[in-house]
Amino acid sequence: MKYKLLVLDVDGTLLNNQKEISPRTLAALLKVQQMGVHIVLASGRPTNGVMPIAEKLELNHYGGYILSYNGGQIINVQTGELLFEKRIDPEWIPYFEKKAKKNDFAIFTYHKDFILTDKPDNKYVIQEANLNKMQIVGVDNFAEAVDFPPCKCMLASDDEEALIGLENHWKKRLDGVLDAFRSEPYFLEVVPQFIDKGNTLGVLMTKLSVSPEEVIAIGDGVCDVTMLQLAGVGIAMGNAEDSVKACVDKTTLTNEEEGVAVAVERTILAEIRPTEVPLDQLNMRARHALMGNLGIQYTYASEDRVEATMPVDERTRQPFGILHGGATLALAETVAGLGSMILAKPDEIVVGMQVSGNHMSSAHEGDTVRAVGTIIHKGRSSHVWNVDVFTSTDKLVSSIRVVNSILKKK
Repeated sequence: MKYKLLVLDVDGTLLNNQKEISPRTLAALLKVQQMGVHIVLASGRPTNGVMPIAEKLELNHYGGYILSYNGGQIINVQTGELLFEKRIDPEWIPYFEKKAKKNDFAIFTYHKDFILTDKPDNKYVIQEANLNKMQIVGVDNFAEAVDFPPCKCMLASDDEEALIGLENHWKKRLDGVLDAFRSEPYFLEVVPQFIDKGNTLGVLMTKLSVSPEEVIAIGDGVCDVTMLQLAGVGIAMGNAEDSVKACVDKTTLTNEEEGVAVAVERTILAEIRPTEVPLDQLNMRARHALMGNLGIQYTYASEDRVEATMPVDERTRQPFGILHGGATLALAETVAGLGSMILAKPDEIVVGMQVSGNHMSSAHEGDTVRAVGTIIHKGRSSHVWNVDVFTSTDKLVSSIRVVNSILKKK
């Protein structure tokens, strides 16, 4: 594959305004992972707030990453390994709390699965807790309660002018040690120096030996600009500010118009060729699915032909030692499914509709059968595949027809 990493901002980019991933976007991102591209979710949210989204996208199966706290952490979702982390010295917390109290701002930070704050009733603290599905722990003395180095510290207020004033003061006062910026009109964030999505993405790229030309990044906010500029292809959402759009290579539709799906379909999926399909990765990732449980392995893929093998053993034989017809049909559907997925356009999905087989002879335990699928009809709304299954001595075991329905993503 030309691209190895797809880096996605979360709020305002991957998620629509209802904080959901649309079915079309989910289908496109699952397919792109099946083709060997790893997804990185880059967000200002805490790791706990991003993890449910990562699980929805099956990053735990496909080997994706979370870049949380605007770059404060990198997590390998598949292994749970912490690859990178940078935190704030807790000695700064009393100073932050003093400034917050002076301006009557709420102050909070994240720890494990909860938010720690001096104002548990603040509407923005509650909003943040609900967004990330975290509990709120209210404390009287914030500085004493924060007895750990936080990834970032947040101040919240409706007084935007006062937040701007403190932001400008801290940019000078904290220069060389910490960075301060407003992520929303009502939020002022403090993070370790040099922590942003671009710098931390660079750390991940170095660890994975990935070059900028192998990276696509999509985002909508000012906090995304550094990663959009680092990536070989930077794409701004249609709902991004003009200043963000001015920094990128391309612009897609808004998050309400499934802009991520459109960008992925046009930039990655439209360029996939059958010879580029990573069969070894597909085989590895399917090891816990039906295909893997039956021992099915893809061996060849082109535009009109797909091949796979399956052992005749205790998983696929009948009690008296010969290949089970149901396992043979599963093998045929597995072959035809990959074939139609390769042939489908980026804005289409494949749904199995019908399978029928004729079994001519048997295959015995200890043998490995080979399925050869060839497309015999490629219509706008359906594909028809013929799948012949042979023994290791090329004896025809079964001839199977598989019909797949081709639907437009909605």
